[in-house]
Amino acid sequence: MSAKNGSIKLVAGNSNPVLAEEIAQGLGLPLTKAVVRRFADMEIFVEIHENVRGSDVYIIQSTSFPANDHLMELLIITDALRRASARRITAVIPYFGYARQDRKVGSRAPISANQGAQMITHAGVDRVMTLDLHAGQIQGFFDIPTDNLYASPLMVRDIKERFDLTNLMVVSPDVGGVVRARGRSKRINAPLAIIDKRRERAGESEVMNVIGDTAGYTCILIDDIVDSGGTLVNAADALLANGAKDVYAYITHGVLSGGAAARIAGSRLKELVITDSILPTDAVSKAPNIRTLSIAGLIGEAIGRTAAEESVSSLFD
Repeated sequence: MSAKNGSIKLVAGNSNPVLAEEIAQGLGLPLTKAVVRRFADMEIFVEIHENVRGSDVYIIQSTSFPANDHLMELLIITDALRRASARRITAVIPYFGYARQDRKVGSRAPISANQGAQMITHAGVDRVMTLDLHAGQIQGFFDIPTDNLYASPLMVRDIKERFDLTNLMVVSPDVGGVVRARGRSKRINAPLAIIDKRRERAGESEVMNVIGDTAGYTCILIDDIVDSGGTLVNAADALLANGAKDVYAYITHGVLSGGAAARIAGSRLKELVITDSILPTDAVSKAPNIRTLSIAGLIGEAIGRTAAEESVSSLFD
């Protein structure tokens, strides 16, 4: 495959090499030979071992844990490519870290998602491609073209293949996610319920009420990020207490920090389905009720369309 105005090059950082390799295989392209390593004092060193002059280059790098290291890798890879005369640099960021800090939550608090976006922009990236941003307005933090892809088609297809849609209910785990959950419920023609919860402190949540009659339904929780897993565990308990038959969850980004995988494994949640936007840890891979959907085909198709100057949004029409 070649771009409309030059060859395509794929460069992988260290955040998710498995996903990068799958994307490259899907496109029928090799990953560009490059070194992204640490010096003894943990400074990052990057060296591109192939000619990229005039090429359309795509850096595949989530800014997941450790977020600061992976963000810095992305910035330095960008600088190396810019100095090597790449024609266009696209940052493919399946999971954009700091996205949850998209607004001021109190006096003298930062908007860190904006700072991260500005760093990427000023490093020399020409375009950004990401997946299921926590808030759509984050696209405006980048002063360059930004394509926000959606995992919804993958998840809807999986749901239709595995469930009896006549007895299914989509549930938003909080009021803020209602729009996302409603969109999913329309795609599968299922009713919608909402969990009303109160978060006392970061990383902890307390379920207060279930809005909607979930009795007898198989419930599917829909969200974009699962971190500690506390919200999902509490939501599953609340739904089952209100008569739900079983509870599943479809979440795009499996951050699953700390003991989250063990918490999910020991919960009453029948299954948690996540994408591989973040490289799964050993604990996540071994959890019996956590399953991963690959986004390599979706991202590969979006890269191919971008390189050919074709519509990306039509993927989701």
